[in-house]
Amino acid sequence: MSEPHLDANVGDLVFNEAGLIPAIIQDDDDDVVLMMAWMTPETVEMTLQEGRTVFWSRSRSEIWRKGETSGERQWVRSVNYDCDGDVLLIRVKQDGTGACHTGERTCFHRVLAASQTPSEES
Repeated sequence: MSEPHLDANVGDLVFNEAGLIPAIIQDDDDDVVLMMAWMTPETVEMTLQEGRTVFWSRSRSEIWRKGETSGERQWVRSVNYDCDGDVLLIRVKQDGTGACHTGERTCFHRVLAASQTPSEES
């Protein structure tokens, strides 16, 4: 297993044509994927500096801090990026009961299709 890259340079990240990068937010305690949100270079820097998640709202065209009004704050434990540099994985300690604006613990509480194991052929 190779050692993690500790470059932590926002300039290495690849943002899309709108200047955004998707961030997957995962609970550091139990590995549950809590949510996905968009970040700009500025909100990535703010997240690193403040130690809590800061995102970009595409619908409101503004910066928002997770939990600013709800109290469901996310405290950053680690920030990793994928091999292409175009997706972030942020592990957090989640305050409150959950990450979803609906009140659910995770935004991924709805099921589109159940996993089915293919039958084995002899």
